[in-house]
Amino acid sequence: MKRNVRIVPPENFQNLKLTQRKKKAAGIPALVASLQHLNKEMGVWEGIKRLNKMNQKGGFDCPGCAWPDPDGKRSSLGEYCENGVKAMAEESTNRKVNADFFAQHSVEAMSEWSDYKIGKSGRITEPMYLSANSSNYKPISWDDAFSLIGKHLKGLNSPNEAVFYTSGRTSNEAAFMYQLFARQFGTNNLPDCSNMCHESSGKGLGETLGIGKGSVTLEDLHQAELIVVMGQNPGTNHPRMLTALSHCKKNGGKVVSINPIPEAGLERFINPQSPSDLIKGGTKITDQYLQVRINGDIALLKAAMILMLEAEKKQPGTVFDLPFIEEHCEGYAALIADLEQSNFQEAVEESGVSEAEIRAFAQLLIENKKIIICWAMGITQHENGVQNIREIVNILLLKGAIGKEGAGTCPVRGHSNVQGDRTVGIWEAPPEVFLANLDQEFGIKAPRLHGYDVVHSIHAMKKNLVKVFIAMGGNFISATPDSQLTGEAVQNCDLTVQISTKLNRSHLVTGKEALILPCLSRSEKDFQASGRQFVTVENSMGVVHLSEGNFEPPSEQLKSEPAIVAGIATATFGTESIVNWSAMLDNYDVVRNHIQAVIAGFDNYNERVRKPAGFYLPNCTRDRTFNTASKKAQLTLNPIPKRAIKKGHFIMMTIRTHDQYNTTIYGLDDRYRGILNERRIALMNKKDMQLLSLKDKDVIHFRSYHNGEQRAANNFKVVGYDIARGCIGTYFPETNALVHIDNVAKKSNTPASKFIEVEVIKAN
Repeated sequence: MKRNVRIVPPENFQNLKLTQRKKKAAGIPALVASLQHLNKEMGVWEGIKRLNKMNQKGGFDCPGCAWPDPDGKRSSLGEYCENGVKAMAEESTNRKVNADFFAQHSVEAMSEWSDYKIGKSGRITEPMYLSANSSNYKPISWDDAFSLIGKHLKGLNSPNEAVFYTSGRTSNEAAFMYQLFARQFGTNNLPDCSNMCHESSGKGLGETLGIGKGSVTLEDLHQAELIVVMGQNPGTNHPRMLTALSHCKKNGGKVVSINPIPEAGLERFINPQSPSDLIKGGTKITDQYLQVRINGDIALLKAAMILMLEAEKKQPGTVFDLPFIEEHCEGYAALIADLEQSNFQEAVEESGVSEAEIRAFAQLLIENKKIIICWAMGITQHENGVQNIREIVNILLLKGAIGKEGAGTCPVRGHSNVQGDRTVGIWEAPPEVFLANLDQEFGIKAPRLHGYDVVHSIHAMKKNLVKVFIAMGGNFISATPDSQLTGEAVQNCDLTVQISTKLNRSHLVTGKEALILPCLSRSEKDFQASGRQFVTVENSMGVVHLSEGNFEPPSEQLKSEPAIVAGIATATFGTESIVNWSAMLDNYDVVRNHIQAVIAGFDNYNERVRKPAGFYLPNCTRDRTFNTASKKAQLTLNPIPKRAIKKGHFIMMTIRTHDQYNTTIYGLDDRYRGILNERRIALMNKKDMQLLSLKDKDVIHFRSYHNGEQRAANNFKVVGYDIARGCIGTYFPETNALVHIDNVAKKSNTPASKFIEVEVIKAN
């Protein structure tokens, strides 16, 4: 039967309230908001008990972002932020989703709910099955669920008719087992959330420095003379970063923030654990704010480099680190020639920033040597996202600001183990050395043909080339671009499987048959045959450390992610499997021994990860060695993007609210931006609103355009805001429908969700 489910979120409004935009973050309001969320989901005292174990040595890792914990002493008051509290409370909620719940609510009915209401339903407590001729999930035993998956997989004409998606929450152990299963099965179809977020970072850093990871440590941020924060909103997306920035400021460093929208967290930060901060009103973070036009970053950086070159020519060797460039870099002469023929005024104009502001920024780059540049999706999710990264690297290489204290690259990752998942093999395009090591360790023959990334997976499902889709966590439907097309593509599958803790829209927009397999959360105890287990994760700065749940699960029917992978593998391969899945399930030390044998840098894994702070993986850039073809860092040429849009149209970017993490919506407020109780919002410059005769709370519709094709999203309320002219900010996933499936970054194939050409239509 064809189920009539809603793929995109409903277009109805709540009751929008507008307040003044905040110009400082955290402090007492963050404490109050945290306690309110704890109270709603699980009770304050139970919540505090769990928080006392979160991000502590010997405790469990926050299920939110991948910001690193201090190597040494950690705060006894808590190593977490407001959104970390929300993430833990959301996953540990007292609400339950069980058989009775699914008997009462069909997938069609639930698909008419908002993503917020769906997520607030509660923890899934037992495995559920949606048959091809039903609209209601029903309970299924674990054995029958595994058998069903095995039957579908074994019935495929080719292993490449299966796709195995991974979210960034999955532990190293589960991710390694998951990719091993996919490759033993015979496919590299391993798309993951990196494809949609930081794939451009990996490509750009890999091309220029030889490693797709950042180079700095947490201590480097404290010691930097200058930190440039580009295309990100730390106050909402990774608030603990503000503590590091405040340490830099207290040590005499300066901070420049570059973004189309000013963000409260980058203006002033009140550390809620600091009495002096609470009294004096916190620390001023940003010394210079540059309101760049959407995708004006290369133009801005190029204009700054032109000024740096002028200063270098006046006093050779005082601006550029010539000994470093001579010893470690290639492409210097070509870059200088490119800068000499570049038009400074054109770069200024394309950036959207005034010449005076750019000159002040360039002076900071000229005067300082210990420079860190941090960035997130405002940089990566563009057609030229990879070139954005390469231009950032150019600045740092010219200054010799790589591989020394207080300097380097800092891509700020999103989900808590997204970097670790890639490290242990969640990758549709794995290197040969990894596959060869995998073959040798397990006696398998892993496929060499590269698999589908996220965008390619959607195309393949749309063409009926994929029959089975399995998701290890995440919310594929709400995270991906081109919502309607993606949902229709997923519905072409014969079987979709979601390994999850909470209900989301991906459980409602399914294949012909569907399974929900409920798993343990980070905070919950995991017992296997050899006793209590722990897992490991890798943070944004390459530290691998353990995470051990300390609390009872909400249901006896939950399984760990490694147990679910082992169950699927056993049902698929039976007793003839050359891989000993039961040994890995019985004791996760066995999984870690395999990782040690396959992946460089994990020597003595089980011993070192049991040390309180874990261990750092090797990072060639920290030693000023570069794993490029020539073994030298690459200076590159990156033209200013000139993606023309039709006159009267706008450039739209998707952003998060403060009550949101990725696709998980904790509440309906965007407190720092002064927008309460509404998500269908369009942030516009007031001068642009005047040209269209719009005022606050007017209703508009969007039409997006790419390669002659149109997409639509209706019913958004306009809010006048301090945003760059010609630009609009909207929340996702509400406007994912406007991101054309082919509007992607070159080389990385990341959806260009930060540059969407839109027409604004005023509602009648």
